[in-house]
Amino acid sequence: MSRIDWIVLALTLISIIAYGLYKSSTTKNLEGYFLSNRTMPWYLVLLSIMGTQASAITFLSAPGQAFTDGMRFVQNYFGLPLAMVVLCITFVPWFAKLKVFTAYEFLEKRFDLKTRALTSFLFLLQRGLSTGISIYAPSIILSSLFGWNIFLTNILMGGLLIIYTVSGGAKAVAYTQQLQLVIIFIGMFLAGYMIVHLLPAGVGFSDALKISGASGKLNVITTGNNNGSFDWNDKFNIWSGVIGGFFLQLSYFGADQSQVGRYLTAKNTTESRLGLLINGLVKVPMQFAILLIGALLFTFYQFHSAPVFFNRAVEQQALATPYRDSMVNVQKQYIHLNHAQTQLNLAYLRAKEAGSSSQATLFKDSLQRGNGQLDVLRKDYKLYIKKAVPNADNNDTNYIFLRFVVDFLPVGLVGLLIAIIFLAAWGSIAAALNSLASCTMIDFHLRFTKGIVGVTEEEASHYTTSKWYTFAWGIFCIAVAQFANRMGSLIEAVNILGSLFYGVILGVFLVAFYIKSIGGKAVFWAAIIGEIGVVSLFVLNQHNIIGLSFLWLNVAGALLVVMLSMIFQFMIKETTV
Repeated sequence: MSRIDWIVLALTLISIIAYGLYKSSTTKNLEGYFLSNRTMPWYLVLLSIMGTQASAITFLSAPGQAFTDGMRFVQNYFGLPLAMVVLCITFVPWFAKLKVFTAYEFLEKRFDLKTRALTSFLFLLQRGLSTGISIYAPSIILSSLFGWNIFLTNILMGGLLIIYTVSGGAKAVAYTQQLQLVIIFIGMFLAGYMIVHLLPAGVGFSDALKISGASGKLNVITTGNNNGSFDWNDKFNIWSGVIGGFFLQLSYFGADQSQVGRYLTAKNTTESRLGLLINGLVKVPMQFAILLIGALLFTFYQFHSAPVFFNRAVEQQALATPYRDSMVNVQKQYIHLNHAQTQLNLAYLRAKEAGSSSQATLFKDSLQRGNGQLDVLRKDYKLYIKKAVPNADNNDTNYIFLRFVVDFLPVGLVGLLIAIIFLAAWGSIAAALNSLASCTMIDFHLRFTKGIVGVTEEEASHYTTSKWYTFAWGIFCIAVAQFANRMGSLIEAVNILGSLFYGVILGVFLVAFYIKSIGGKAVFWAAIIGEIGVVSLFVLNQHNIIGLSFLWLNVAGALLVVMLSMIFQFMIKETTV
């Protein structure tokens, strides 16, 4: 990067840290540190919810996901609006009425201590690991593009945000997320604008959409049907998105403390509901827009020389091996075919403009065949890289968007886009650290060392201990980041990890809210066996013994807990409160 880019990057990050420290003043007790004294207006609740959900993985991996697989990933969020409605009717009023600090406090009041502890533990395990991935995701890409040491990059990525997260708690998280999102949206808009601006003369936004559509990248709605039957292993389709996505989002926003803690900071129930409902309305268009950048980027590389492999650092390592000649040969074929695709695209646009549907169809078919041949060359190239550098990750999906930023964007804007990676990571990680610390403090430290069911005013002395828990979880997540590797598309990896736990956690809450006749012992054992069942389904799918997309694991986990709870309750005849 240029000196100007480094200045832009440094000033942006320093400003965020300074702003977070400036806004970190709060009442020095647990309610002030974890819930900002429950004083937040709905718009700050909304921005905090969005900032927690939209990590660096969203902005790094999603455009690459659309570039390689089209925009069908957006269907993953189709169940979100319905989930927000259910939360506002059921979850939010109960949490507000009981004045809980964590979602899992409710489970002790409804069931017993062991059910609360188990569910909180499952959350801590899942969120601690996924936060480590959230640190690793931008670190590995930045280190690869700029030659930074990955170990030091992880420490830098995680260490800087710990400063204001530890100092200010929930209030600092909420206010910095507000500023972070403003900068992120400006940067992503500028990136999308530059993609279209750098297209050849006479090729505009609508033309770019036509080419993306002809190449199958605007596949926003897919049915999951394959040869006349439904493919349960299809990752993203309308049914897995609406049904599986509903269960995933209901668990994420209703039973994951990193999100529950965001709307528990609201002034009242109305403010919480407003934040959640508006999030349900804006999240799908927001994700659509981010994926659209990837679809436009695909069109951009139809007219510009595209890298065969977007991870430059790994590619350079491979080119330094005896496989160089084979790789260079593939590169030459790729460049030649890419140039032919440029001419086909122009011919396709001319045919569309002239209204000749028959010619347009012929060119469209040729385009699709050419794209298929380019994909084959990319696969061959990756095989050579895998042979040349066996320990390197040969999946370059996460590098596509950032490679464009570094190669084509003007001075200054590169620094801003790199800063956005940091900011997006910080927004979600800061909220995660705050939630991890709150569950550790409230559900375990206070509950097991003091025997306290709720938090009282006398517990103000634990404010300092809470800061140390936040710091400790920050160190833990940085340590996880050091061992994360070879995960493929990071946005998929995080969703898969969540799906291993979210369904079971949601099942416990569904029983708590809707089946009053079931007691704690039944749901406790149902959760344990249900979790074993979900992990077993995932392992069987990994070995191709069954075919089941990860989104369906959320449905399976929730239904397993509900059904097993009913069976166990019938067997043991437990008395409920």
